[in-house]
Amino acid sequence: MGTGQASFKAVGTAARATASAATAREAHVVAITGGGTAGHVFPGIAVAEHLDCRVLWIGSTNGVEGKLVRDAGIEFHGIPAGKLRRYVSLRNVTDVARVLAGIFAALRILRRAQPSLLFSKGGFVSVPPVVAARLRGIPAFTHESDFDPGLATRINLRFCERVFVSFPETIDFLPPRYREKAVVTGNPVRRALAAGDAARGRKLVGCGPGTPLILVMGGSLGSSFINSLVSTVVDRMVKTCFVMHQMGEKEFAPSRLPRYVTAPFISNGLPDIMAAADLVVCRSGANTLSELAAIGKPMILIPLPSRGSRGDQLRNAEVFSKAGAATVLKEEQATAESFLSAVDSLLGNPQRLSRMAAQARSMSRGDAAEAIARLIRGRMA
Repeated sequence: MGTGQASFKAVGTAARATASAATAREAHVVAITGGGTAGHVFPGIAVAEHLDCRVLWIGSTNGVEGKLVRDAGIEFHGIPAGKLRRYVSLRNVTDVARVLAGIFAALRILRRAQPSLLFSKGGFVSVPPVVAARLRGIPAFTHESDFDPGLATRINLRFCERVFVSFPETIDFLPPRYREKAVVTGNPVRRALAAGDAARGRKLVGCGPGTPLILVMGGSLGSSFINSLVSTVVDRMVKTCFVMHQMGEKEFAPSRLPRYVTAPFISNGLPDIMAAADLVVCRSGANTLSELAAIGKPMILIPLPSRGSRGDQLRNAEVFSKAGAATVLKEEQATAESFLSAVDSLLGNPQRLSRMAAQARSMSRGDAAEAIARLIRGRMA
């Protein structure tokens, strides 16, 4: 056989292999559901990055997940979503109707897509697709990021074959009859974080070398409390450091100070800015903590108080504080002076910052996304 013939045969073999792989890839479809905040979206995207098949996402028509998912190149389908409440409210009546409408919408999507499995990342929008999957006989897995499970997870685990958790202690919070479903995986983290470049991040925000950089985040929707707290002291902060502040869409205000940059939401450049940060001030949502742990960042945590939540952020913060990865300021303690004192104390002690960074990194399970994807692939085999 001549060289040209051999080359032609090799090309043909490669083409057939590629076509075969493509056919195998299309043989399975995985549906992912979750939303409401970025904390319910980014871990799902992290899992999708490890799935070599068609992936579609079912989320709220009006939620933040639509843009985040589409930006990640994932097919998105919106459904009505109603909030699930533990307290009496007249809005429960209309929201029950929205939940039922969400179930019927999810049934139509699942009937058309015929997924082999549904993976839920939580949030109220995930309940209708999980129920719809059970009605259609589609196996479902769910994941809980927080130290103790939220209401959506407590509902979903009744219909799911597996519940993945980030902490071993979380299993003790599950009803005894469902504990055998639990698998400790950690919290999935996006690949983009590992590729964050500190020099690029400093250039992006305009912070020169040698100046401490503080990243302030109140979650994907922003935090009124943190925004207000920072605004009272930022004129003093910028005398010793550079502040990059993600404020949220509703409360965004352009900065009028040097060495202080504000943004409604940081999207594509966030991994670089996180890599560049010497200290991060934030809430204590599980996904934020997992991402910061993965890249080893010291933190000042200001968790949502129990009066404004189910207390999950307080418990998340306690875990990281006990590990020595974070300083915690509860809202009732977080005055302008106590906050500024905490910032100055940490920036003035590089050795402590280094220890906190190491402790944060020790809490990360970098293989969580791949571990979950592997279990999903095994169930579809």
